[in-house]
Order: sequence, then C-alpha cells, then structure tokens
Amino acid sequence: MAETKKPTKAAVVKTVDDLKKELAEKRHDLLQAKRSHAAGELVNPKALRSLRKDIARLLTQINEKESK
Repeated sequence: MAETKKPTKAAVVKTVDDLKKELAEKRHDLLQAKRSHAAGELVNPKALRSLRKDIARLLTQINEKESK
C-alpha cells in the first residue's frame, strides 16, 4: 500500500490575510513576552529572539505575495 505524505510547513499555502492574522498574533505574543521579561517572569529570554525572527519571516512572506 502506498503511504500518503503529510504536507510539510513549506507545502502549506497561506493567503495574505492568513499571514496578516498570524503576524498580529505574533506581535501580541512578543508584546506579552516583553512585559513578562521586564517583570522578571520570563523563563526563557530567547523566546523574544525567536518571536522577532518569526515576525520578520511573516513580513517577508507578506511582502513577497503582495509584490506579485
């Protein structure tokens, strides 16, 4: 029997609206993480860096899709 492959993250096509919603969520998460870090409650400060990188990746994808 042939096995069906699950789509990878890169194979999933998202619309610009989906990307913008995800961007808004990431920005909200970053704001909350910054507040937690300032209060000394953030356990892993590397989370700030990963959130910033995720935001940059989303912005790049949005700009690529809008320029086409």
